Amino acid sequence: MFAMAATYETMPPDTGPAPESGGRAYLDAVLKPNRSLPNVGFCALMAALAAMSFTAGIAFVRMGAWPVFGFFGLDVLAVWLAFRLSYRQGRLCEFVRVTADHVAVARRSPSGAVRRWTVSSAFARVHIDDPVRHESQVRVSERGRTLILGSFLAPEERGDFAAALKDALARARDERFAPQGSGGASEA
Repeated sequence: MFAMAATYETMPPDTGPAPESGGRAYLDAVLKPNRSLPNVGFCALMAALAAMSFTAGIAFVRMGAWPVFGFFGLDVLAVWLAFRLSYRQGRLCEFVRVTADHVAVARRSPSGAVRRWTVSSAFARVHIDDPVRHESQVRVSERGRTLILGSFLAPEERGDFAAALKDALARARDERFAPQGSGGASEA
């Protein structure tokens, strides 16, 4: 087995206004982390956990080990806090738009802060390990700078997204560098 070098994000965010989104979009993607437990399921899980902890705590109180009852309550609180933190991270969102002129990326953090990057579609390159593994990253690079996208996606989803992004960039370059005024048919 070989050691894989980690890739870090080296592209600083844009400080100016967001680019104009005019023109045809070859890819307009919204990337969000998967959350397998909806709110209703979370409430049901917490109710069941609280009921089991309360029942076990009462049993310990009846045996004379009353301090244990409080630890069962702390367990329920710890599980609740872990899920709340997980749901907060689930608010992370990335918006990726590819046009003939640029690749625009906006990343909204769980706190609501938005950071933006703009990369020329003519110079942007998409990289991902082949075959896609658990630690594979979708990397967009331009002029030696790297931006990592969809790090929260499952490996198969990252592979699909990288393929779609490569295809969109190829189509955007075709439009950008197509001969002006040609009808597309070659003359003999």
